[in-house]
Amino acid sequence: MTTRRPSSVHIREVGPRDGFQNEPEHIPTEQKVRLVNALARAGLKRIEVASFVRPDVIPQLSDGVEVLNRIDVPDDVRLTVLIPNSRGLDNALEVREKFHEAAIFVSASETHNKRNVNRTVAETMADNDKMAARITSEGLDCAAVIATSFGCPYEGKVELDRVLGLAERFAEAGATEIGFGDTTGMANPAYVSKFFTAALERLPDVEVTAHFHNTRGQGLANAFAALEAGCESFESSFGELGGCPVPPGSTGNIATEDLVSMFHEMGVHTGLSLPGLIDAARAAQDVLGRSLTSHSIVAGPVNWN
Repeated sequence: MTTRRPSSVHIREVGPRDGFQNEPEHIPTEQKVRLVNALARAGLKRIEVASFVRPDVIPQLSDGVEVLNRIDVPDDVRLTVLIPNSRGLDNALEVREKFHEAAIFVSASETHNKRNVNRTVAETMADNDKMAARITSEGLDCAAVIATSFGCPYEGKVELDRVLGLAERFAEAGATEIGFGDTTGMANPAYVSKFFTAALERLPDVEVTAHFHNTRGQGLANAFAALEAGCESFESSFGELGGCPVPPGSTGNIATEDLVSMFHEMGVHTGLSLPGLIDAARAAQDVLGRSLTSHSIVAGPVNWN
């Protein structure tokens, strides 16, 4: 078997945004701050902290600016915020000094994009082109995310060429990183291998990021397939928090601590403290008052002694 497996990877923690937004409980601001600080202490250098979506749409993230103002993380931690549209970017730029990267997004399928942001793909991409220019002009890094990259719950198969065409447009607009989201857990390892082989060939000048959900229990297998294809950048959520609100039932990002455990056992360097990540996930579990679905929360790190 041919492998392009890298010796080290980058991981962005998305739990404070992508995780919290899909949880039914209201998480007090002070607890969010405590959890973000704990994640930074575990060695994470990239953390997605907030979203500038309207508070009435996602009330769980309505305190995003306050979280940005109150967290205390090392200077080398790069903070990311999610931007849904130009109005959201206006609001984000009012606190521009509080973050380093802005992420813009689109769904690869028309139906999911319409149900998620009430716009066509063309309308969303036209706004994204404008936002990317504004983001880069502010000296911020622009990341782009393509949801339903591996399949759509409404339309079924999404053609690879369509997804990579959107990615190339993002790159032309100024995005330096493009993430491919398995938004509703429809990917499989065989297709992931094909997908990332093609993506890395067609996008040589941008960082290619894998974002998998564990909705059907294949998240780590898909991450392994992406790694073997040469992917060096991943996103995950501590405790396996979150998922996608559209459609209901699209639960579970892959757990950061499970992903890191797998990478470490394979000899792949992450720069992260697995015990620290598990502690943060257990703290989130305590805050939510219920068991989370991460395996490492229960089992802990592998003990070879």
